[in-house]
Amino acid sequence: MFNVFKTFILLAALTGLFLFAGQALGGQTGMTIALALAIVMNFFAYWFSDKMALAMSGARPLPESEAPWVHEIVARLAQRAGIPKPRVYITPQEAPNAFATGRNPAHSAVAVTSGLLRMLSPEELEGVLAHEIGHIKNRDILISSVAAVIAGAISYLANMAQWALLFGGLGSSDDDDGGLAGMAGMLIMMIVAPIAAMLIQMAISRSREYLADQAGAAISGKPYALANALRRLQEWNLRIPMDVNPATAQMYIVNPLTGRALANLFSTHPPIEERIKRLMAMAQGRAA
Repeated sequence: MFNVFKTFILLAALTGLFLFAGQALGGQTGMTIALALAIVMNFFAYWFSDKMALAMSGARPLPESEAPWVHEIVARLAQRAGIPKPRVYITPQEAPNAFATGRNPAHSAVAVTSGLLRMLSPEELEGVLAHEIGHIKNRDILISSVAAVIAGAISYLANMAQWALLFGGLGSSDDDDGGLAGMAGMLIMMIVAPIAAMLIQMAISRSREYLADQAGAAISGKPYALANALRRLQEWNLRIPMDVNPATAQMYIVNPLTGRALANLFSTHPPIEERIKRLMAMAQGRAA
């Protein structure tokens, strides 16, 4: 419950930061224009984010005849979760990993790497797929898309502010104090707002990962299997680099950019050790 509350607080903070950025750039008019732009971008993200994610990952549909056991697991988990069976895709990556996408449970997909199908046991694979079903059930993809779009819009406004500053669009007021205040607000928006937006977006992503772990363990009934899978996925992703667009890193069950210092500094995923610790506590609670 705390992670759900935390997610909405972070989304509210991100929205407030966005409105501040629009206000700093163009006053009330700038805020209105920025808000209209965000609505259009969110509309686009809502309808096309799944197609974009699958295309960027190089995923293709996985026919049931090619991997019937995967479809059987997905169908069983979806039934337990009370959602329609998602479409199943596979990506040509050696590192074991997976992600979910789609605007709602009725229009969703799970994608697995070819390495995931080869390297995990059936129970571990079920744990991973249950985690992804948990994302779909919790509508995390929509939340992540909204967060990403707002963060992207803030970065866009920061770029606009840089151009405005470059061409003398700031500080034109006759009131020196007002001009200085406007300049200070613009500089904060240019430098601080994009960084703050990125950090808030990543915090939202980390919160949703904990919730998906919890939901996945409940759906599969096998917290140990998911914990073991996370441990193995982290080990393999340290050995085998994944060729992914950094913008899509937050979708995967484990960070595909693991091992890159800058990526670890601004991680979209909570520590694997903490995720495993929570899952083990769930398993012990079930056994008690």
